[in-house]
Amino acid sequence: MHLSIVVPTYNEAPNIAELVRRVTTETAGMDAEIVFVDDSTDDTPDVIAAVAAEATIPVRLIHRARRTGGLGGAVLEGIAAAAADACLVMDGDLQHPPEEIPALYARFLQGDVDVVIASRYAGDGTSAGLAGRTRVMVSKASTALTRAMFPIRLKDVSDPMTGFFLIDRRALDAETLRPRGFKILLEILARKNLRVAEVPFEFADRHAGDSKASVRQGLHFLTQLTALRFGKMSLFAVIGGLGALANVALVWALTHLGVNYLIAAIVASEVTIIGNFLLQERFVFHDMKGAASGVWSRFAKSFTFNNAELLIRIPIVALMVNTGHISAVIATAITLVVAFIVRFVFHSLVVYAPRKAGAPVSAGRRFVDELDAQAMSPGEL
Repeated sequence: MHLSIVVPTYNEAPNIAELVRRVTTETAGMDAEIVFVDDSTDDTPDVIAAVAAEATIPVRLIHRARRTGGLGGAVLEGIAAAAADACLVMDGDLQHPPEEIPALYARFLQGDVDVVIASRYAGDGTSAGLAGRTRVMVSKASTALTRAMFPIRLKDVSDPMTGFFLIDRRALDAETLRPRGFKILLEILARKNLRVAEVPFEFADRHAGDSKASVRQGLHFLTQLTALRFGKMSLFAVIGGLGALANVALVWALTHLGVNYLIAAIVASEVTIIGNFLLQERFVFHDMKGAASGVWSRFAKSFTFNNAELLIRIPIVALMVNTGHISAVIATAITLVVAFIVRFVFHSLVVYAPRKAGAPVSAGRRFVDELDAQAMSPGEL
């Protein structure tokens, strides 16, 4: 097998037959296969199976019961299962025209690159298939932001947000990849220096169905970008900063409602501790939950530690002010910086520490992890 075409799908039943037909036409004379990695909740798996039975090109189906890692996780699973080292990734909605497959493969066969990217912004490529002027503006702004965040790694890449590319899987370091959503190419390029070439293409209209793009997916992209650029500690800091603002807002609101300021401070602190934990679960330590203890155990450790830290930090501030003659503002700032580092280390090494080998996984933890599975196929930014 020379070429494996990996297609992640999520409720794309109306597009399957046309996709396979056009891919079959464009790969005539190639030793190629199609690998569908399906996370659908509709009849897409049945449609794929029916089309595969009639296809003249090998068509395989991997249907995932759990959508681990979202679309990025599906792509990596398809690449791992592919029969060929040359893996071409494309969406199932036909916005990535199969007619571009020969051009991508021909460029790859020149042998001087690890990745060939189908770009909307190189040469005569276009993003005509993006729905509306707003999505075009969002796409260009997201691309500019991404390239600004990685000026060296992406210096030769005009479209790091595309989901249409051909990669030599031997160049991948799968152990370093942490798919968090749908921009898997960005994840790959940001984590390893690869030789890149681009082929322009025209981003087409959807063949059928509705786009899955949403504000939620936009937030996932920003989270992914921040994590790639700055790592977990930066996300931990952002959430801590948001928690501090929420704490102040809650104290202000409660005191204006007549609540005693000490009670208001306690309530605000407990609410923000809980809120911070939920956000850290979702955005910071998402990739460590699977190997860690159950969610209630994690919450108990985090909640207890944060309250203990609060009880210790306040007297230290008082001691620094009264004995060390340091201003309250500076003392608070110093203790907050130290507390931030200690909290991050504690959560990384204790709260989300891997379970001991053989430790049982509770039904409650499995249920929470299932709820946390990321959405699929939001469309291109």
